Amino acid sequence: MNTVGIIGYGRFGKVLATILQKGFSINIYDVKPSNSLDNINFVTLDEVLNERVIFIAVPIHNFENLLKKISKAIKINRTIIDVCSVKIHTAKVMLKYLPSGVGILSSHPMFGPDSILTNEKLKMMMHRTRDCHNQYSFWEKYFKDQNIEILNMSPEKHDKLAARTQGITHFLGRSLKKFGISKTNIDTQGFRVLLNLVDQTCNDSWELYSDLQSYNPYTKDMIHRLKKSFEEVEGK
Repeated sequence: MNTVGIIGYGRFGKVLATILQKGFSINIYDVKPSNSLDNINFVTLDEVLNERVIFIAVPIHNFENLLKKISKAIKINRTIIDVCSVKIHTAKVMLKYLPSGVGILSSHPMFGPDSILTNEKLKMMMHRTRDCHNQYSFWEKYFKDQNIEILNMSPEKHDKLAARTQGITHFLGRSLKKFGISKTNIDTQGFRVLLNLVDQTCNDSWELYSDLQSYNPYTKDMIHRLKKSFEEVEGK
């Protein structure tokens, strides 16, 4: 396998392309194509669907419409790997629309365009949602070779954990920004950590934040419990 495809070249699509460039030439489809770069070619949607392995890196709220569209053109000997931040929703959508002969791997790289620069222990969730072409082992090894730890878990377990980690991180970051948190001349180390949290989470789009909260079925309960904890602490 010398080439792979990517659908979506946004903030994370660019990170994914950088990782994949270490082993492949990449054909990318995006609604706003850029100029081709070393080992990266921008192609039509039909052309990217000719790749044996295709990564999908589009916003979560666009995911279902894209799958409806490509399901009519994709060949059965392909494997789709999604990298969305929620997994129950995307797994259900892929199983619903993709023909039974199309392989499906669910994945979530637990880092982004900002955190990848400072995170010394990169992690990535993966799951054999429908590995009918035996691609999982190859990609598990590939990402491990890029010093990324692979966590094999179901979409349901991922979303339960992500609501309490990624979901709560983005909720607190956005809430602190709305509060108006800002630097002072007496900042403690702990306060600087909070400022970094705000910078990192709010550098992502509001669409990503909204998608994380809306498409993870466990987020609503997380926010309810967090608010209750605030009330209990204030009451004491």
